[in-house]
Amino acid sequence: MITIWHNPRCSKSRQTLALIEDKGDIYVIKYLEDAPNGDDIRAVRDLLGVKAIDMMRPNEAEFVEMGLSRTDDDETLIAAMALTPKLIERPIVLANGKAAIGRPPEAVLEIL
Repeated sequence: MITIWHNPRCSKSRQTLALIEDKGDIYVIKYLEDAPNGDDIRAVRDLLGVKAIDMMRPNEAEFVEMGLSRTDDDETLIAAMALTPKLIERPIVLANGKAAIGRPPEAVLEIL
């Protein structure tokens, strides 16, 4: 099973979904509508092997409006992503016990 945290309005997310459509069964999570909780975000961060800031969109207005900083600790940033899922970088693909951010979309192929 392949899972994608998907935003249909994002061109990179759409491109990534198109790229993996023939790779197996896909479970699409529209994460802006079905927001992941802190535990979900922590688990994906761990699979990605990155700091929380590396799975965020710090250029979003909400990042600044929430008073966030690139140097905030992971728990602060995870809480912000759970509260405002728009801050999560997109798309994120999960497969075979691994995760990858689809920027560029081809980056997800190495975990399939």
